[in-house]
Amino acid sequence: MLAVFVNCGAVILGSIIGLLFSKKFSDELSDMIQTAAGIITIVIGLQMAFKYDSIVILTLSLIIGGIIGYLMDIDGKILKLGYVLEKLVSKKNGENIDNSLEPKNKNFAYAFLNSSVLFCVGAMSIVGSFKAGIEKDYTIIFTKSILDGFMAISFAAAMGVGTAFSTIVILVYQGLLTLMSGFLQPYVSDLLISEVSACGGAIIVMIGINLIGLKKIKTANFIPALVVEILFVIFVPLIKLLFV
Repeated sequence: MLAVFVNCGAVILGSIIGLLFSKKFSDELSDMIQTAAGIITIVIGLQMAFKYDSIVILTLSLIIGGIIGYLMDIDGKILKLGYVLEKLVSKKNGENIDNSLEPKNKNFAYAFLNSSVLFCVGAMSIVGSFKAGIEKDYTIIFTKSILDGFMAISFAAAMGVGTAFSTIVILVYQGLLTLMSGFLQPYVSDLLISEVSACGGAIIVMIGINLIGLKKIKTANFIPALVVEILFVIFVPLIKLLFV
């Protein structure tokens, strides 16, 4: 779990730095930083997305996963969790809902949602957690921590303090992967990792599109696509064997 705590610490540190800088920014400069963060996010997402092995499986996973997420309203539920955390923080500080740590044009729940998805859907979360749990090799997670820390700076500067609270999701998600790594590792192949990475990359591209304001996409609703992608990778070869 050491690597998970380091990852959380990097995101918190990056968020604090981003918040300190954001207080000196004008609205125009904040918008520019958000646009830059959006472009960087899209680039990262595209690099991951092009690792797909089958564009058909990726397409079906995103469509089916998106429908499942819509029916479950995952995006709405995560946003509600963000609002609950925002209220708790505001009450603890004796403030109104508009937290003084962030400008009024920044949304705590929106920052929490997008940061949580960004920091957890990549292949580095999966592979790094497995290596940390099984081999005690923290290299990948430590590398991810550095990348997440720098992204947290730009996200916190652009969207606010909700970015720091994404560490709750990181702690639960990567912590569970690390603890369960011994059980899950035999079922994880290179193909599975590349396909999940591609699907996660597509979702990260959606976050970038949101940040630059091209379209409002409920990114969390596409999280089930990762599960659908895994099922396709596992069962499609079995189906092919039945018809050979």
